[in-house]
Amino acid sequence: MASTAVPVYFEESWAILSSLGLVNVLFGLMIIGITTRSPVSIVPIVVSVAGAIANGLCYYAFYADYPKTGTVVAAAVADIAWLIQEAGVSFYSYIILTRVLKQRSRVVFMSLFWTMMAILLTIRCFILANRAKDILEGTTTRQHTIDHLHIGYFSSIALVECISAFFLLRKFASARRTSIEASSTSGLFSYLMRSTEIRLATLALIGFSRAITYSFQTTAQSATTTASQLDRFVYTLECVFPVMLFIDILASKLVITNHINQSSSERSRQQKISSNRRTKNGISDISMYPVSHIETRVDTHGLRSSSQELIIEDTPSHAGTNKSSEEVNEYQGKNGTITKTVEFDFHDSAA
Repeated sequence: MASTAVPVYFEESWAILSSLGLVNVLFGLMIIGITTRSPVSIVPIVVSVAGAIANGLCYYAFYADYPKTGTVVAAAVADIAWLIQEAGVSFYSYIILTRVLKQRSRVVFMSLFWTMMAILLTIRCFILANRAKDILEGTTTRQHTIDHLHIGYFSSIALVECISAFFLLRKFASARRTSIEASSTSGLFSYLMRSTEIRLATLALIGFSRAITYSFQTTAQSATTTASQLDRFVYTLECVFPVMLFIDILASKLVITNHINQSSSERSRQQKISSNRRTKNGISDISMYPVSHIETRVDTHGLRSSSQELIIEDTPSHAGTNKSSEEVNEYQGKNGTITKTVEFDFHDSAA
């Protein structure tokens, strides 16, 4: 009878995975305290809560010995929580894309996204119904069907991430081509978009990996073979994935803070320079006078589109000489060339 005893909760991997979810929730609350509450910071918290609930109820439904009614309810709630955990991560990129996409691209993306989400929900409902029937009948005759449903389920999750990756990377490439558009994109989401490539690629890889490894599952929620243990490892990566989302949020906050500090420092420096130029108690004073020995030349004809600036030295002039306005500031049009002459006079002033 000792061999049929119910295993201790923390001797099973589900207890560890549930604990990881609880720890991620704590991390998420700390992140909100450091940054601010926003939709992107709520997503990893929600999926971590769902993962903690699902893994805890998995032990109740498939390992412990409880009445069938309670077991069926626990299995059903666990399936719903797994849906929230596994499909909910996709809403991280969804929130970003709905804020940066416009017009037709936004409509196309939202249509594809919600279509795939409807497919995910339908498949998960079939999984839930087949599991409930197996538990009530005390058999595993539908496990093969459940495995095939999981293949479609995880493949759909991977396709959702690939769709998000396509639109994000296209927006990212467009922002790189037009720097003005990149700089005008709203704060947090513009920086998050730059770091989404690896994240989405990793999520798609996890989705396809689970679609493959779960197909070898022979028993309900038990890692009894090498393939099922590999599936458990991939699912563990999925449980710790919210940590990467927290890193993205913190990194974005750091970049924004540094940008604000640099802008503030630059403004302060410019104001100080402007103030020093207006005062007469500095070490030196700088005045500007037109002169003929320095020329700024802009070539306006030819096939080259970029502007060119040439500084040509001529005979030096003597500071302090009087020049007429025509002599000191002249603009000439010669052979498609515009010439402007400027003199800089540096002299010390008494403190």
